[in-house]
Amino acid sequence: MTDRDLLNMAREAAQNAYVPYSHFPVGAALECADGSVFTGCNVENGALGSTICAERTAIVKAVSEGRRKFVRIAIYGEGENYCMPCGSCRQVMSEFVGQGDMEILCTRSGGRYVSYRLSQLLPHPFEL
Repeated sequence: MTDRDLLNMAREAAQNAYVPYSHFPVGAALECADGSVFTGCNVENGALGSTICAERTAIVKAVSEGRRKFVRIAIYGEGENYCMPCGSCRQVMSEFVGQGDMEILCTRSGGRYVSYRLSQLLPHPFEL
């Protein structure tokens, strides 16, 4: 699967976002080690702490289907800046990369994207 294929899946997922407060839909497409892909969108809530990000939606869907090893995730958002995962999402991602690392593709308006490694964005994750 190409980067663009994964980014397109994230863009499609963003169409299902529930964003009555921020009006900023985000989609994510998570590629697992076995090649399967799970998508997610952000789901906001009036109690803002109950809001769930697109990335964590995709991760929870994957885990609920028995996947525990992720290799990359595409995050789609239409803004001036690249749509980066929040700190909570980064920490959740780190739970499922083990001793490895994963690629994170982040978009912005116009379809431009950048690629990072999780270890760059979260160099010191919380670990037990």
